[in-house]
Amino acid sequence: MKLQRLALVVAGVGLFAASAASGPALAAGQPGHSAVGSFGPCFNSVVWPTAANTAAGVDITAHKPPRATPYELFNFFPTRYSATWYTAWNASGSQYYVYGLFLLGGNLYRHTTVLPESFAPRPTVAKIGSGWTSFKAIATSNYSIAPPRHAYLYGLNTNGSLYRYAQNGAGYRALGSFAGFRGFKAMTVISETATYDTLLMTTNAGALYTIRIPVTATAKPVVKLIRKSGWSAFESLAVDGCGTRGGSLVVGVDHDTDSGYQYAFSKANGTATATAITSYGKVPAVFNGINHVSYTSYYDQLVGE
Repeated sequence: MKLQRLALVVAGVGLFAASAASGPALAAGQPGHSAVGSFGPCFNSVVWPTAANTAAGVDITAHKPPRATPYELFNFFPTRYSATWYTAWNASGSQYYVYGLFLLGGNLYRHTTVLPESFAPRPTVAKIGSGWTSFKAIATSNYSIAPPRHAYLYGLNTNGSLYRYAQNGAGYRALGSFAGFRGFKAMTVISETATYDTLLMTTNAGALYTIRIPVTATAKPVVKLIRKSGWSAFESLAVDGCGTRGGSLVVGVDHDTDSGYQYAFSKANGTATATAITSYGKVPAVFNGINHVSYTSYYDQLVGE
């Protein structure tokens, strides 16, 4: 099935390219042109749980206009917000699966979905904890290529604070919070390194920011404005790396119209003069999910800021 085939491709690329930086390998964005990385055309892989308790997804090749290849639907769980899906092998190397976190009601869950080669995916779920009713968005980082490794969970709360948690066995432990995020809406991770994570976030007013959060517990986030306006329509953001110079492919999803739009970013470093953004246009797919997230590999790292 399509989901399993892509999982194997993503894992293979990640194993060979995990230590390499990411970015567009050539200037692109004119009609008929594609962004090209070390392994061919760059692409986003985006998945989403639906209100019908199924999961759907699409590969989006970086091209003007974008080219979309949909996945087959499979049964899933009810959710209200999901974070990135990661593919990985089990310890014995005998089973391939995808995992991630999601919210439902006031609880945090982890799904593990086995990806058999010849059968439909088999999702299972485990409750991680309660007390998540006031969180409106979550995102996860996964720096796994070298020590010191980390896997953080970020939660955007309706009280205007951004919370951080560290993976601790099968659960998560709180690492504190940062105030000043009341007007923010969508978020995802755009960079994960040994010393910091960076979130890409939109505001209700339409601004686009990067939020660099050092791994050091007492350090404060570094907030940089990328664009002052133009991003208010997007309730979901999904990011994949591309090439060798620190760039990213970003898909913004408008939940009101079930529409997705693809953009190529240079390595993010502040406003328009420092961060180039090229629009590839509307993706030819229906984004009818609860929210929409990247479908990537445990072995890949994002270096977009």
